[in-house]
Amino acid sequence: MGSSAAWGGLLLPGLLTAGTIGLWAASRLPEYLTALLFFAIAMILGIAPAEVVFSGFLSSAFWLVLSGFVLGVAIRKVGLADRAARLLAAHLSGSWPRMVGGVVLLTYALAFAMPSNMGRITLLMPVVMALADRAGLAEGGRGRIGLALAVGFGTFQLSASILPANVPNLIMAGAAERAYGAHFTYLSYLLLHAPVLGLLKGAVLTGCISALFPATPRKDIVAEAPGPLSAAERRMGLLLATTLLLWTTDAWHGIQPAWVGLGAACFCLLPRVGFLSGDEFAAGANIRTCIYVAGILGVTAVVVHSGLGAMIGDALLPLLPLDPARPGLGFATLAALTVLLNFVVTANGVPALFTPLAQGLAEGTGLPLLTVLMVQVIGYATPLLPYQASPIVVAMGMGKVPARDGLRLCLLLAVVTLALLVPLDYAWFRLLGWIS
Repeated sequence: MGSSAAWGGLLLPGLLTAGTIGLWAASRLPEYLTALLFFAIAMILGIAPAEVVFSGFLSSAFWLVLSGFVLGVAIRKVGLADRAARLLAAHLSGSWPRMVGGVVLLTYALAFAMPSNMGRITLLMPVVMALADRAGLAEGGRGRIGLALAVGFGTFQLSASILPANVPNLIMAGAAERAYGAHFTYLSYLLLHAPVLGLLKGAVLTGCISALFPATPRKDIVAEAPGPLSAAERRMGLLLATTLLLWTTDAWHGIQPAWVGLGAACFCLLPRVGFLSGDEFAAGANIRTCIYVAGILGVTAVVVHSGLGAMIGDALLPLLPLDPARPGLGFATLAALTVLLNFVVTANGVPALFTPLAQGLAEGTGLPLLTVLMVQVIGYATPLLPYQASPIVVAMGMGKVPARDGLRLCLLLAVVTLALLVPLDYAWFRLLGWIS
């Protein structure tokens, strides 16, 4: 009787969660509208208290996403990011792997200063396509397609190794904070993920693109002489340097990256000394995505509050080959599980589904809870199909990349990641003490 009552109490939260995730996966409605429907239905039916349903708006992840949009708009407006990208692009000629690797490195380097994936793609794609023109890479040719994919895949996949630079990271951090009170510092997260998921994966991505999309670029690309820095560019550069410094030292001063970003965003909006007007803020701050992020965090909170996550975990654990005596097998299983979850909820939704299960998975694998939470980063950063990562889809559209080419690169990169990088990641986790 008690079991039946428990299942009955989970029916409405389960249906709402499944319906919300299903609509996000199928993209039948805009993502922000699905989030708003979730809020409305949850409150009308009394599925959870308001502080649970709307907890996403209280999360640091929501405010870091909003701050990232403001910083991205300001950087583009003053011309600082465009100047930096063009200066770097002038040094990418010489060979095809060097050009591809330079673009991949550019996407990774920019992720440290510009938190928004979409903002970086919007900034870089015109610059990289102009570089393709100067390099003599024809419209629709393999080389041009390769550079466009380097922007999309480098922007999304490599930025997963930098805590504030990727929406799934922020959702994961917010969900872990809400569910377990876990907090991740900027430097510890970077040290854990950057060597393998950042640098090594960048090298693998360069090799895959160079092999799949061979090209012969011109070697006599002429660099454009940059003009002097404007006063706005100098002030924006100082603000970015200060923000990055505070992000990298958060373990010492105790201010979370979200509040550092929010302070920088507020400076950008100040009259006279800032960079953006109210109209520019309204046009550039993607409130739709912010609502979507808050909706995902709200779903996670409802799953935890209702006990649905624990029940799903109890049902899932017996089906997985988990053995506390074999941590390597548990690590590989969790990585594969999160890769497969991309099919159901796409990369942004994986943390909402996986994080509430982390406690049960930690008990089943014998791995520490924080380690289980970190393993999911490998999975949601490794989509098997382009639709599973919206920044990649946006980049393919801007670069006029055929779907089959994006699919080929997705599958090849996923195979190499699972076969080569996951074992290396396991060894790195052990070396740093995240696995005993």
